[in-house]
Amino acid sequence: MEKAYLEGEARGEANAVLRFLEARGIAVPQEARDRIAGCTDPDLLNRWLDRTPHVESVDELFAS
Repeated sequence: MEKAYLEGEARGEANAVLRFLEARGIAVPQEARDRIAGCTDPDLLNRWLDRTPHVESVDELFAS
């Protein structure tokens, strides 16, 4: 049950990252879309989510 919950949580965070980027008009190539959608690390997803209001490209999102 816990694993399914965490997977669902990760999917929701990934979808939020993608929606925010798209809402800001930032192009999200398929490779980046797959990377975001496939991410299961909640800390990384939260970092990306926090960055979405400030980045101008997907490359900036992924920058360390």
